Amino acid sequence: MREKSAKDDKAELMSALDDLEREKGVDKEVLFQAIESALISAYRRNFGSAQNVRVHLNRETAATEVYAQKTVVPTVEDHRLQVSVAEAQEARPGSLEGDIIEYEITPKNFGRIAAQTAKQVIVQRIREAERGMIYDEYSGREGDIVTGKVQRVERGLVFIDLGRTEAILMPSEQVPGEMLRPNERVKLYVAEVRKTTKGPQVYLSRSHPGLIRRLFELEVPEIHDGVVEIRGLAREPGARTKIAVWAEDENVDPVGACVGAKGLRVQAIVNELRGEKLDIIAWDPNPAVFVSNALSPARVIEVEIDDKTHSARAIVPDNQLSLGIGKEGQNARLAAKLTGWRVDLRPESQTERGGFWA
Repeated sequence: MREKSAKDDKAELMSALDDLEREKGVDKEVLFQAIESALISAYRRNFGSAQNVRVHLNRETAATEVYAQKTVVPTVEDHRLQVSVAEAQEARPGSLEGDIIEYEITPKNFGRIAAQTAKQVIVQRIREAERGMIYDEYSGREGDIVTGKVQRVERGLVFIDLGRTEAILMPSEQVPGEMLRPNERVKLYVAEVRKTTKGPQVYLSRSHPGLIRRLFELEVPEIHDGVVEIRGLAREPGARTKIAVWAEDENVDPVGACVGAKGLRVQAIVNELRGEKLDIIAWDPNPAVFVSNALSPARVIEVEIDDKTHSARAIVPDNQLSLGIGKEGQNARLAAKLTGWRVDLRPESQTERGGFWA
């Protein structure tokens, strides 16, 4: 097999530079300059580090030329760095003290070194360009939802394959009790994208409330189109989420739109969340009605509002009190978080009608 000639190397280099500019958007002139800088280091490493040199890479042919740079001085003390006025004027008439004179010193075997160096620079720039493109893509998707495949689990960290890059699901962003297994496909929330020395790092979340919002936007066309709005969301990951929805059009049932025919829409979201309970409630501008709705699934008899303390007291039937409070206070806690009101539940038997705030 015929070995590649220097001419082949140059043609390959020019082709690679053209491809890099076209496919990765890297300016070819920037690449030429980067290769020239790398070639200066390569020359000093192989042929002598004491000289001042300039390397020129021909933009048309990829031919490489090395020039020694010497300063014109009255008395030469270092022949590697200086040249006398008389010598300089012989090489370039009119040269004056302080000028820089260049002499071509391209070594015979420098072409191979140049080709190897150029290849290393191109590989590095391709890697940098790809990292830049990945960063631009995912930094623009912070707050969005992505689908990934579980790659591996190590020391509590879950590594997710997103196709073009590997992302991390930190322990703090995982749902308590949720076990993710290798090769499993899951939907995740893009929490943050950082630039690091090893390239962009994408951090994902399964516990962020934004994941719920994005799942509803995916499953409910009315939310995606803005016909139904999400007005509030409170979540305790893996256990329960309350979401308040509203529609400006009175003919649109916002809760029904989210539940879907035979509950198919909400069931798809529950399945993605591995069984996390979802309470979809109607948002209402009247805080008393909103608090009453937020305490679902408990049935509320009456709600009275105290604007001064920003508190809401809700009367529930005696047999609904534990349901209204929820396990370890979860239902009442989420209702308060969803509505923004401090919620106080009272059983009907302990409440004197007319003396509710007494």
